[in-house]
Amino acid sequence: MRVFDAHCDMLFKLWRDPKIDVFEDKSLHVSITKLKAMNKAIQCFAIFVPEDVPFNNRLSVVHSQINIFFQKVLKRYPEIKLIKTKSDIDRLSENDIGAILTLEGCDAIGDQLEQLEILYQLGVRSVGLTWNYANLVADGANEKRNGGLTNFGRNVINYLNGQRIWTDLSHTSERSFWEALEIADYPITSHSNVHMLCPHVRNLKDEQILALFKKNGMIGVTFVPFFTTNTPQPTISDVLKHVDYLCALGGENHIGFGSDFDGIDETIIGLEDYSCYYNFINQLLNYYPQKIVNKLVYQNFIDNISY
Repeated sequence: MRVFDAHCDMLFKLWRDPKIDVFEDKSLHVSITKLKAMNKAIQCFAIFVPEDVPFNNRLSVVHSQINIFFQKVLKRYPEIKLIKTKSDIDRLSENDIGAILTLEGCDAIGDQLEQLEILYQLGVRSVGLTWNYANLVADGANEKRNGGLTNFGRNVINYLNGQRIWTDLSHTSERSFWEALEIADYPITSHSNVHMLCPHVRNLKDEQILALFKKNGMIGVTFVPFFTTNTPQPTISDVLKHVDYLCALGGENHIGFGSDFDGIDETIIGLEDYSCYYNFINQLLNYYPQKIVNKLVYQNFIDNISY
């Protein structure tokens, strides 16, 4: 069974530590070896700039991570194919892996929409408006003032609509979420869970979930332990509770997975790295028919692609 994973931070790890071997370094949750074991999988690679990088240097970090992607991933491993259109996925051969570039937060573009246009030309096909804090686009989830979109933020979403690519609302404040959802044609949350089951600020409340479903959006259930449960040592069964809850809200066609592998220091028992997707799929098959499991782990995100 094929896998679509909507979020990992491998590029951030490679940027932080250039000595990491992308092929099979044990420090990576997602490595080339692990990806190749899952034929024709699709992995989204986030471009993430941490908050300790000075504002004026953030665009340079974005460019560095894109260069790492092209030089250390695509150039060295031709079986990894950059996905720019849905037809690129259709052309994958049995041993290929699809790779989608995503931007996690618009801090680096400042107030320059042309920078976003350049990133689009380089292959970025999903754009998160914020990380956890405010930028010139919107407020993030950890801003106490809970501000919404700026005028520039609305221009950003209009641009994404025009390119038919995803507006990722995972890290937005609640007000930003609602204002963005109103105008975004292709909204997703690439890595968020259910607030009712785990009341973390990064998780979605029921009314947000239902509104996202109504807009034909996607939720990437994530494997971040503290987004999954407040109890110690979470397991796969805790992740399945979020899947089941979302299905009960009518999300069968709107649920996928965004692991956040390589963006987390602690992992869920049974989901320690990308290779655990095999076991995870088997666990899902204990509860859902194969047709449903295929939609959850792959087809729903594929069907949601409009570019």
